[in-house]
Amino acid sequence: METQTHETSPAVRPFRVDIPEEAIADLRRRITATVWPDKETVVDASQGVQLATMQELARYWGTDYDFRRFEAKLKALPQFMTEIDGLDMHFIHVRSKHEHALPLIVTHGWPGSVIEQLKIIDPLTNPTAHGASASDAFDLVIPSLPGHGFSGKPTTTGWDPIHIARAWIVLMKRLGYTRYVAQGGDWGNAVTEQMALQAPPELLGIHSNMPATVPDDVA
Repeated sequence: METQTHETSPAVRPFRVDIPEEAIADLRRRITATVWPDKETVVDASQGVQLATMQELARYWGTDYDFRRFEAKLKALPQFMTEIDGLDMHFIHVRSKHEHALPLIVTHGWPGSVIEQLKIIDPLTNPTAHGASASDAFDLVIPSLPGHGFSGKPTTTGWDPIHIARAWIVLMKRLGYTRYVAQGGDWGNAVTEQMALQAPPELLGIHSNMPATVPDDVA
């Protein structure tokens, strides 16, 4: 499989997560300043999430959650930026140590982020450490959808699943992959299906955990 390194691709630049302390402090202030509604009139969850549950969640995020611990977890991963169609695209790129690993691009859903995929990185790139064989290994490309996470925010309309699918095809070519597969769920499913419909010769197949099954006349 032919690939190029990031160092030989001037269009791809390294990215490092760096959350300013003032941003964390501001978030904590805004959480603490929440104006709460009246308590529900029932003793169960039949009227929705109960006030006490939401207040406990807010207290956790406002005082207990360790943002720096999670920031360090993100910083430990190789991350990059590349501009496609005038918009910066953020992505995690973890190569397997196994020589013939199959490249896989995984797209998150809405309103999610690449954080959803962190738990799959080691099992897929390092399968022998998880009871599988080297032939099960993948190189992982995990991009942030436009407007999500660290990717740029579109200033015009048009970044629909069709457009994003085209961008992901460009991204995989830019990384030098001549064969790969794609996976997605939720909004990521829509993007992944569009990649299949556009049928780039490098794309061997797709996997979805949210296939569209609504007939056109119903949709």
